[in-house]
Amino acid sequence: MSLTHTRREQLFPVLNAAQLDVARRFAASAPKRFEPNEVLYTVGERQAPVFIVISGDVLIRRRQATGREELIAILPAGGITGEISQLAGRSALAEGRAGANGCEVLAFDGAHLRALIIGSAELGEIVMRAFILRRTALISEGAGSILAGRPGEPALVRLEGFLSRNGYPYSVMDVADDGEGHALVERFGLQDEDLPIVLCPNGNLLRHPSDIEVAACVGITPELDPERVFDVAVVGAGPAGLATAVYAASEGLSVLVLDARAFGGQAGASARIENYLGFPTGISGHALAARAFTQAQKFGAEIAIPVSVKALECGGDLRQPGELFSLRLDNGMAMRARSVVVASGARYRGIDIANLAMFEGAGVSYWASPVEAKLCEGEEIALIGAGNSAGQAVVFLSPRVKHLHLVVRGDGLEASMSRYLIERIAALPNVTLHARTEVTALRGDAISGLAGATFRHRDSGSEWSGPLRHLFLFVGAEPNAQWLQGCEIEVDAHGFICTGQPGRGPQWSLAGREPMPLETSVPGVFAIGDVRAGSTKRVAAAVGEGAQVVAALHQVLALDRQRTERNA
Repeated sequence: MSLTHTRREQLFPVLNAAQLDVARRFAASAPKRFEPNEVLYTVGERQAPVFIVISGDVLIRRRQATGREELIAILPAGGITGEISQLAGRSALAEGRAGANGCEVLAFDGAHLRALIIGSAELGEIVMRAFILRRTALISEGAGSILAGRPGEPALVRLEGFLSRNGYPYSVMDVADDGEGHALVERFGLQDEDLPIVLCPNGNLLRHPSDIEVAACVGITPELDPERVFDVAVVGAGPAGLATAVYAASEGLSVLVLDARAFGGQAGASARIENYLGFPTGISGHALAARAFTQAQKFGAEIAIPVSVKALECGGDLRQPGELFSLRLDNGMAMRARSVVVASGARYRGIDIANLAMFEGAGVSYWASPVEAKLCEGEEIALIGAGNSAGQAVVFLSPRVKHLHLVVRGDGLEASMSRYLIERIAALPNVTLHARTEVTALRGDAISGLAGATFRHRDSGSEWSGPLRHLFLFVGAEPNAQWLQGCEIEVDAHGFICTGQPGRGPQWSLAGREPMPLETSVPGVFAIGDVRAGSTKRVAAAVGEGAQVVAALHQVLALDRQRTERNA
């Protein structure tokens, strides 16, 4: 049975009289009256308030992008509208309309809603649980936007991955069948070059869109204010960046988080993390990151996805204490902040094969999410890598595939993988470990995708080939730090950012202090997580650094304010 049936009381809680009295203290305004059948908010509406019903009732309808409507719930007095998207002012995924006798409601915009959640622990728990369960129900039931295309098509796989990794509900239609997918093609007169398409909640149609276009249409990306100055800008929404956002925002700092793809980083694509403190049965990387993402929004952090930072402007060698940093975005906008935390992580490298790029998204993947797992069901696949992320992917994929070839350049897994994963992989009957082996060639075409690969034993030089539809790469990592080149931040021989070293140059003379432990060679710029030289490449370590850096941020911001006031 669906969540709507099994946990309906938590999905649609009803506040009692005492709880309503508490809620009144946090409302944005006096109670408002809506006449019978009057609309409170519409699908796709940005900044739609959350309403708590005082009298009468409110009908909640979900309207599919195809135009079909479904009554989700009738909220009586004490009922609460909204879900996670409205916590941060994103687009509403349902419609609220007054019932036959009208209604009286309390309205809560984003700021007042967060005040309610934080100010009342009891109501905060009720509201947050309902919002999280509602989003989970929308995802499991395939609500939200509609994707239409040919299954396995690289562009469609890309869009599915983007929406799923950002926790956004959607459903997929196959345009090649004789059902609704084919009807959509005929309805809109679509051509092959139009596919895949996206039908947004507000009814807009996107043809072969980019991730950025989809994010704007479905309301994932917030409307940023270039005039606003944040206390801290965090670049990267992986575990380290999200931890910084949660702790900094909960302690009263204004926080902006920017990420080019999705929340969670590499950890967000981990099928199951079993050595993270407090989760003895394990938790998926996406679930862990989604909780942190919601938690950061609860405390008021502004999270912008997908937004790429093109460059960081540090102000040069004579940057004065208190001078603002400017982050140049790929859309031409510039955001300003008093401090910067670099949490942009690292990415898996490709392998040295001439036609590798042709198969990226068409058989070659750098992560193993449910989208990729579905595509390779019953297939023979290969995975290259010997770290924990590779091991987690093997354990996740193996029950779904015919056979998995684990390819390792070194002597085995012991040097780089946790023991529990090694033991689990050894017990999998359809996994073969190929040590001292590498992939030397890929074959296939741009239309059909990957069809096969050639393997070579590094010691004997012997080669063999076989059919292969999917290849997963978890090979080493290189830092996502190219966007910092204009800022002259010191890096090690491999490009990872150095931190906590003795301050050198006029910037540190002006700052009048030595660098903090996680501070870079530029005062006020910090680096945490996988992008930092010498960091421990574990989720728990990244979260720890994200929490640790907040204490340093407070000190640096306070010192800058003091020096600015003295110089005024």
